Amino acid sequence: MSYPVIIQGGMGVAVSGWTLARAVSQLGQLGVVSGTALAVIIARQLQLGDPDGQLRHALEHFPIPGMAERVLADYYIPGGKSSTAPFKLTSIPTIQSAAPFGELTVVANFAEVFLAKEGHNGLVGINFLEKIQVPTLPSLFGAMLADVDYILIGAGIPRSIPGVIDRLANGEPTELKIDVEGAVPGEEFHTTFDPQAFCGGRVPQLKRPKFLGIVASATLAMTLARKSNGRVDGFIVEGETAGGHNAPPRGPMQLNELREPIYGPRDIPDLEKIRALGLPFWLAGSYAQPEKLADALRLGAAGIQVGTAFAFCEESGIRPDLKQQALKLSRLGAAHVFTDPVASPTGFPFKVLQLEGSLSEAAPYNARTRICDLGYLRHPYRKSDGTVGYRCPAEPVEDYVRKGGLPADTQGRKCICNGLPATVGLGQMRSEVEQELALVTAGNEVDQIARFLKPGGNTYRAADVIGYLLAKTG
Repeated sequence: MSYPVIIQGGMGVAVSGWTLARAVSQLGQLGVVSGTALAVIIARQLQLGDPDGQLRHALEHFPIPGMAERVLADYYIPGGKSSTAPFKLTSIPTIQSAAPFGELTVVANFAEVFLAKEGHNGLVGINFLEKIQVPTLPSLFGAMLADVDYILIGAGIPRSIPGVIDRLANGEPTELKIDVEGAVPGEEFHTTFDPQAFCGGRVPQLKRPKFLGIVASATLAMTLARKSNGRVDGFIVEGETAGGHNAPPRGPMQLNELREPIYGPRDIPDLEKIRALGLPFWLAGSYAQPEKLADALRLGAAGIQVGTAFAFCEESGIRPDLKQQALKLSRLGAAHVFTDPVASPTGFPFKVLQLEGSLSEAAPYNARTRICDLGYLRHPYRKSDGTVGYRCPAEPVEDYVRKGGLPADTQGRKCICNGLPATVGLGQMRSEVEQELALVTAGNEVDQIARFLKPGGNTYRAADVIGYLLAKTG
């Protein structure tokens, strides 16, 4: 079986949206949409009036009667909301989320994948974070309703996802165990999803997409291959120079003089052991060069995953002004990414591009009023009465402590849930003059993105990245 040589990374919140994924897929590679917080993204795009009509076009093709119409009734504003008006909030995810949240999540994932796949025969994948567990089941189902080809999941150990995909493809009820802090031995918490009930008794015919686990070690790859509850179809082996969340270093956390995590020889994946599993794998993390692609193929990989190079092309969702600032810094040799050990509420190191006027700067970060109104990275915890509560180390400190959290865990935490939508022009308005600031993530190769600019040009396209990478493959 032939596999795509290049997988475009599923980045941020709507950085790798359907426009980018479609462009990459039409060029014969695997385009990937980000599945993170798509309910928020679609709801806010509809509130901006869906000016090109593409979302409404996708919703016209949603196969379950009534749901898309309810989403439109709840969020669509003809002509768009006032520029100073706040976005209407979507429901915060909980283990027992109400029906409107599930419907919005399914519809949003369907629309994103549908638009990425429309008009061509290329492959399209969707990327999720294992750490964001509560919306996973309706998100997977929505993507599968749109005939998604690949499911990519990292930032955790997604051993149960292959079996979930199998059951959803067969139209069977499924459940997903939720990690709850403080759960007593033998106590388990689950989210559930029943396709039959959701679809009113008739589930459309669904195919089973391929599942790729995003791993940082041979140990994790072997665990997924041997202990998952269903078929694993391959791996993306991601190094610590990749953007977004990085796997923590093995052993106790140690920081360098810049206060970044120190990675060592133990953190280099053993490719010989991964090859021995007999499954295709792609290498990721600073591989956006023809020579590195050749190296990957020589090492037995099916190809490479590339994120940062695509993140700043014309088709990505990052705001044009932020792209121009990053490209200018790259030209000057001044683009810098800080691997922040505490920014993410997940506890994973998170790469933050240092940009003026963004949350990478201390003054804007310190001036921001903490608020948790999206809630995707909240941690479920067991309350004394046995019920589940939710807390986030990036929420107001007094709220976190009142829920049993430690004050030290709140220091330096950034609200990724609000910062990432602001990066793609969907930041919440806090007042008529104050808007959430961007939080831009990128891999270490952001210092090289200016290489894709043609002489005299200020932007580049996804095709320029692919053409550059494949130029020497013959």
